[in-house]
Amino acid sequence: MNQNREKYYITTAIAYTSGKPHIGNNYEIVLADSIARFQRKMGRDVFFQTGTDEHGQKIELKAQEAGISPKEFVDNVAGVIRSLCDLLNISYDKFIRTTDPDHEKQVQKIFRKLYEQGDIYKGAYEGLYCTPCESFWTESQLVDGKCPDCGREVKPAKEEAYFFRMSKYADRLIKHINEHPEFIQPVSRKNEMMNNFLLPGLQDLCVSRTSFKWGIPVDFDDKHVVYVWLDALTNYITGIGYDADGNSSEQYKKLWPADLHLIGKDIIRFHTIYWPIFLMALGEPLPKQVFGHPWLLQGDGKMSKSKGNVIYADDLVDFFGVDAVRYFVLHEMPFENDGTITWELMAERLNADLANTLGNLVNRTISMSNKYFGGVVSNKNAQLNENDRLVDQDLKQTVAGTFARCRAKMEDLRVADALTEIFNLFKRCNKYIDETAPWVLAKDPACADRLSTVLYNLVEGISIGASLLEPFMPETAEKIASQLNTSLREFETLETFGLYPDGGKVTDKPQILFARLDVKEVVAKADAMFEERRMKAASAASASADAKSLAAASGAAVTNPGAAAADHGAEVANSGAAAAAPVVDLEPKPEITYDDFAKMQFQVGEIIACEAVPKSKKLLCSQVRIGSQVKQIVSGIKAHYTPEEMVGKKVCVLVNLKPAKLAGVMSEGMLLCAEDAEGNLALMVPEKDMPAGAEIC
Repeated sequence: MNQNREKYYITTAIAYTSGKPHIGNNYEIVLADSIARFQRKMGRDVFFQTGTDEHGQKIELKAQEAGISPKEFVDNVAGVIRSLCDLLNISYDKFIRTTDPDHEKQVQKIFRKLYEQGDIYKGAYEGLYCTPCESFWTESQLVDGKCPDCGREVKPAKEEAYFFRMSKYADRLIKHINEHPEFIQPVSRKNEMMNNFLLPGLQDLCVSRTSFKWGIPVDFDDKHVVYVWLDALTNYITGIGYDADGNSSEQYKKLWPADLHLIGKDIIRFHTIYWPIFLMALGEPLPKQVFGHPWLLQGDGKMSKSKGNVIYADDLVDFFGVDAVRYFVLHEMPFENDGTITWELMAERLNADLANTLGNLVNRTISMSNKYFGGVVSNKNAQLNENDRLVDQDLKQTVAGTFARCRAKMEDLRVADALTEIFNLFKRCNKYIDETAPWVLAKDPACADRLSTVLYNLVEGISIGASLLEPFMPETAEKIASQLNTSLREFETLETFGLYPDGGKVTDKPQILFARLDVKEVVAKADAMFEERRMKAASAASASADAKSLAAASGAAVTNPGAAAADHGAEVANSGAAAAAPVVDLEPKPEITYDDFAKMQFQVGEIIACEAVPKSKKLLCSQVRIGSQVKQIVSGIKAHYTPEEMVGKKVCVLVNLKPAKLAGVMSEGMLLCAEDAEGNLALMVPEKDMPAGAEIC
């Protein structure tokens, strides 16, 4: 790092690796990137850290469901999260993972240090536990009997645990917050933390768990793993070289304390109460500022996979492009209140702001420069009358004053307002075209110098605007500068109007920056995409519900996931007798997602041997060849098939069911069957001869 420049250390909350993040999650990383890029342009020595939070009970359970190790699970999800960061052109300096060995080692050392100095003690926890949030709650903290953070069910739990003495540092933290009003932003978040948590009194915090193993082990008590927040929050210091033994790196000494922790408003408590207290106990300075940004909502509600209204960044990029997505999420988020995203609103914003206000301005200016002067841009500084002088003066003042206004907004983290100031510059340039009417000037040779001046002023205004736009829409800014045949300027030059080289030449082939979109067509395509996903999820839900139903009924056989297409009866009527065909109506089970269905592996199997299970009236034990493997599967179909009938059949098999003993015999899968209203079963077999092991999809 250049020691002569003022440092600026910015972090995001690290993303939890329980699944693919939606655009509401990605908003934070784009917001942080715009701030980091702006600070770099301001001449500061910026270090921008983001990453992934990879431990906890939820991940352990999800890995079990997927049939892979927790490390394999988080490796996959962390790869997806990082790829989305790269897709959105995020200029991070470090991507930390809490499974990084150096982080895990420091967490163990931090835990031991806090224990040895008496801040952590061993006890037992009894309370109401929310697995998704990995949080214990008291009865009084619940909202309508459910978790106050996520609204889900909680369950009674008790276990041995280590606790952190939070109350020891509470008064000191209250004093710090009162003396540093900039510490928690916006102010509404500060008031919430003081009134709801600090002033009523802090309870000691559980910092270890014994009920699961996927975490960083407590190195002096291997029954325990470090609980999520002490692990996750310390990434902000471990990632830059903190050492609990007092041997921290030069980078840590340069960067800490952080200038800005950028986080979602839902985790403000952990970052403004737990984290500062941990730092106080370690004897380290507190971060300068924690900003809890609002949420980006889908339509009129929070995005949720369970609601089926999730929008992903890669979907949006496919429709609109990277910079259009960056512009939208930055522009549409108020400082304190939640923002809204819809496909219709995105398309309208692209058309109005990007294609019209910005794109059309650049294209018109370059096209007129080529049409009237062969692309050469000359500053004749010519005005024909007083009105021309006033119009030019107003344009120059607006353009040259934009940087100061933009900088003031960014200092207050009002990123949407800063972006608005830049687009006000572009709007002023468009107004200048209307005021000066270049096409009218072009008709009179005596106005040639005035026309040249007008076009120079436009090119200069666009050049300054593009340079300001770079932190927010970097690719677009570069494209504009390239078409103007210039370079993006340093911020320190942006208050001076007239630096575009006199006699410079713009491109003779202007490119469309943003093509206008048909809003109805965009919405229709998005609806079709979501409908396809809903249909897949519904199909998976039907298959899963039937599988569970028959598994309970027969002990081993399950319903064919394709049976919904042919009804759930024992036979299918021909088209001429459809009205008389027998049907079976089942009580609907809860909907599942396509991700739930995708966890099940169905293949064609060939039964090579079968026998009755001794001392059982219902069960047959089949040896089923699936590819090069043979699985033993116990099925409750003895009343419907003899062992001899079974041998040689090609059947449909659920192959990745967890093995279980039935009547003392191990079963390694399930055979798929259909069941009618009288309880008659029929094995589901491929319509055409398929090889053993063929995938059913």
